[in-house]
Amino acid sequence: MQVCTSSTELRAAMKHRRAVAFVPTMGNLHAGHVSLMTQARLRGETLVASIFVNPLQFGQNEDFNSYPRTFDADCEKLRVAQVDFLFAPTERELYPEPQTYRIDLPEIQNQLEGRFRPGHFGGVATVVLKLFNIVQPQIALFGKKDYQQLMVLRNMVRQLALPVEIVGGETVRDGDGLALSSRNGFLTPPERAEAPRLHRVLLGVRDAIERGETGFPALERDAASELDANGWQTDYVAIRRQTDLQTPSPTDRPLVVLAASRLGIPRLIDNLEVSTEGRGALADS
Repeated sequence: MQVCTSSTELRAAMKHRRAVAFVPTMGNLHAGHVSLMTQARLRGETLVASIFVNPLQFGQNEDFNSYPRTFDADCEKLRVAQVDFLFAPTERELYPEPQTYRIDLPEIQNQLEGRFRPGHFGGVATVVLKLFNIVQPQIALFGKKDYQQLMVLRNMVRQLALPVEIVGGETVRDGDGLALSSRNGFLTPPERAEAPRLHRVLLGVRDAIERGETGFPALERDAASELDANGWQTDYVAIRRQTDLQTPSPTDRPLVVLAASRLGIPRLIDNLEVSTEGRGALADS
């Protein structure tokens, strides 16, 4: 694996490479990231990963400075995953001057995650577009755990006519259902024991919809109440259309159930897609 710290170095090294598959990350890699690398390896001849903790997507009171940085361990995981090139720029390399030009997103940026993290998706879209311009991949993979991010990036690529196929990788979970996340490491042992409740609550909502229940607001309220009764601080449990994450009518399909809730210090997010054909048609992952 060749590690490149500048866009000039990366472009020179990849000059004659074809069929580039790209997995952007912020590091602190876990099995979910490795799963994306494995999928990307099957889809492209050249596999590129990036590690960059992007300041544009962190709010004033968020954890940019404390975000785990584990570069050496990350590199070892990437070598095992047979990554060809790692792009690991410094902040000065990627933002040599103030980034005054940014992607302006539609109203969806202010809903769900965007409501609680103002400016987050604009920062994500801006850095991803910049990375696409540097790496010039044909395929890019992102995890479905960040469902709203995946939708935003798919729509950005489509509307800006970027020659990149966006592929969503299934959420990777621990055996008890907790979605893998870099922030799980901040959970205390009692919080880690409680954390799988988030997935169980989403399973309950999904199963209720697949049984035919259409009282979506009541399902959302009951799910949030169960979490909060067990020590969580819930920002939202929301049932939305998969295509645009807008509030559905009772007959809209396909749907997705999304949630964000704080358990101690970490704020955990998760989601489950709802089957269009009834109970059991989709895997729990």
